Amino acid sequence: MLSPWLGEFMGTLVLILLGDGVVAGVLLKKSKAENSGWIVITAGWAMAVMSGVFTAIACGSPGAHLNPAVTLGFAIRSGDFSHVASFISAQLLGAIAGATLVWLLYLPHWKETPEAAAKLGIYCTSPAIRALPMNFLTEVIATFVLVFVVFAIFSKNVAAGPVSGLGPLLVACLVWGIGLSLGGPTGYAINPARDLGPRIAHAILPIAGKGPSGWDYAAIPVFGPLAGGALAGLLVKFIAF
Repeated sequence: MLSPWLGEFMGTLVLILLGDGVVAGVLLKKSKAENSGWIVITAGWAMAVMSGVFTAIACGSPGAHLNPAVTLGFAIRSGDFSHVASFISAQLLGAIAGATLVWLLYLPHWKETPEAAAKLGIYCTSPAIRALPMNFLTEVIATFVLVFVVFAIFSKNVAAGPVSGLGPLLVACLVWGIGLSLGGPTGYAINPARDLGPRIAHAILPIAGKGPSGWDYAAIPVFGPLAGGALAGLLVKFIAF
């Protein structure tokens, strides 16, 4: 029953349920977390990553990528692309499922919230200042940091690597740091499945008072992270740590 595909699906589902869930708690009206701010969002996403990674490992995916940019970076580093398509399909479907659960969880709150942009922001990213080349570059840099530092955390040069069970917490701290330091310009998608899956869910779910799903921006948080992950994989392959 356990398998890498199931692990990636379940891990990404948990990632999005908790990650989009914290944004919903902050943005939706009459939520107990309403207006609690950026620190809460970045901390919530960090814990979502940790929870998703542990879930993926438990369900059969020891690599626990949860992110097509990570999957691509590892494939470039190793030269093995055999799992790329299956992992990305699991991640995307898991993201859609997690986003659907967020809609159900906060069902009474959507109609209480008049701002369509806030509802979209729960599911996917948008830039603080719309400047597409710079938005793309931001996602490339932030995702490069994510994938490169993940390689560094588990590098053979870092003593014997993190103690068993500590790795997911360290990755969560990394994601928290990226959100705090690099997340301001675009909302740090750094994960094509994290952005595209919930955006699809936003488009198809009967969310009360929703507006457009922002497809004119959707390519940036898909191809920017993929480029950043690929660059990180290439650099790690070159320097061989």
